[in-house]
Amino acid sequence: MVAPHSFKSLEVIHTLAEMRQLIAAWRRKGERIALVPTMGALHDGHLSLLEIAKANADRVVASIFLNPTQFAANEDLSTYPRREQEDLERLSKAPCDAAYLPSTAAMYPEGFQTSVEVEHLSKSLCGHSRPHFFGGVATVVLKLLNQVQPDTAIFGEKDYQQLLVIRRLVRDLNIPVDIVSAPIIRDPDGLAKSSRNLRLTPAGRKAGLVLPKTISSMAEELSKGARSELVLAKGRQEIEQQDGVQLDYLEICHNDDLSAVPSGPLRAPGRVFVAAITDDVRLIDNWPAEPPTN
Repeated sequence: MVAPHSFKSLEVIHTLAEMRQLIAAWRRKGERIALVPTMGALHDGHLSLLEIAKANADRVVASIFLNPTQFAANEDLSTYPRREQEDLERLSKAPCDAAYLPSTAAMYPEGFQTSVEVEHLSKSLCGHSRPHFFGGVATVVLKLLNQVQPDTAIFGEKDYQQLLVIRRLVRDLNIPVDIVSAPIIRDPDGLAKSSRNLRLTPAGRKAGLVLPKTISSMAEELSKGARSELVLAKGRQEIEQQDGVQLDYLEICHNDDLSAVPSGPLRAPGRVFVAAITDDVRLIDNWPAEPPTN
């Protein structure tokens, strides 16, 4: 039996064989296991997922894998932040029992031919401008769920469309895992936590603050009974007038299936979704919107 490598109190595992040995040992003790998938460059948002994972399980595994199949050739795979040593330091101080760092060659060996697609939920919003993205996400998440075989897996609501895609994947393929959502964690200035924020200049970050400011204001207007088409038009104007920000999309969608909210006052729980580019960094965010109570 090959013993996993230790990093202080954290088990650092690089191979599937080691991962399955450790999982089997925990299972023999009757322990419940949670998985937190990440692409590294960990921040406080990731740590909040680990806290929720620990509240739902006896053992917590955090995977770190920068998944190449969800990046197109013209996207930022080569510049995506990589901080393995810092990530392991953070995990060793967090409620995390094991870090799983599989190699790209192990995840996608030569001749790999299989991919998974969740059709309807993957087509709108990020799926429209990044048509390759959710196929890569669904495939790698399915592989990680099969490899770790957790009882529960935690995903943040900042990537809300991804959360719905994974929930549908799990439901449609009868995967025995509970998908738990975690609220968005924001910096004091309101910007949603993201590994890509590390690439923002001070000016780019300041410009990007128009996103949470606008969508939170839109959600508030919707809750007061404002017509969705007017709220949307005003929001687009505010973002497009911000220097240094290129709007990808701004949409108001139903919370459960991402269908577009029709014209008029909001009649059911919805969410305002935005994606934009500043400093050549793609930022996404969303804000829940409740229909008026009277």
